[in-house]
Amino acid sequence: MWPYPRTLAHRGGGTLAPENTLAALRCGLAYGYRAVEFDVMLASDGVPVVVHDPELGRTVAGSGLVNDYTAAQLGAMEAGAWFGPAFAGEGVPTFAAVVDYCKAQRIWMNIEIKPAPGFDVPTGKTVALATRDHFSKEIAAGELLPLLSSFSIAALEAARQAAPELARGWLVEQIPDGWARTARELGVVALHCDHQQLTPELAAAVKEEGLGLFCYTVNTPERASELLAWGVDGFCTDRIDLIGATE
Repeated sequence: MWPYPRTLAHRGGGTLAPENTLAALRCGLAYGYRAVEFDVMLASDGVPVVVHDPELGRTVAGSGLVNDYTAAQLGAMEAGAWFGPAFAGEGVPTFAAVVDYCKAQRIWMNIEIKPAPGFDVPTGKTVALATRDHFSKEIAAGELLPLLSSFSIAALEAARQAAPELARGWLVEQIPDGWARTARELGVVALHCDHQQLTPELAAAVKEEGLGLFCYTVNTPERASELLAWGVDGFCTDRIDLIGATE
């Protein structure tokens, strides 16, 4: 149940570039990564943009909330200088710009639906529909598609209703009681969890259920090898300089 790449660059370029920017994607590609994870939420005009925090200030200069601003306004904000002067001028990219870059470079995508508080359903629906539109030819041809994922059950359900042909993964920090029933009800193909909360027994149970098992965020080769030995199918990493990319 995991036809996807094994190692993904977390938020595009891990710790080597400003997260969730086009510069991060270029960095990941320079290290041989053709598989990435990134976060998508909605701007005030309903346009999906690639950013992690619902509040400005940590990686994007400014104040207020992401959904206080339009996609164009966010694109003009500074999202790279905090990381280093070489990245000054990077703005918040639109989802469309990121998908276009990834498709051009043959980079596979784990698209995390990251709704701002209270926007779970519209974010899940919008991201799923946009992904379906971007990959209409690939859907018709039966090619490998991106994987949608989210911590939000409401967003996952909205994505399923909007574009049932797109596979989804359920993100959790710690695998909860009743996870198998919930995963079946959601119709997901994979369970994504914090690797620090995983045990060999839980990994075996997830695999016995017929689900893919993905972990975040694995930053040493030793831990990566241990998790793969437990049956983990894939993981994202911040240390793209230490852990080599694999298909």
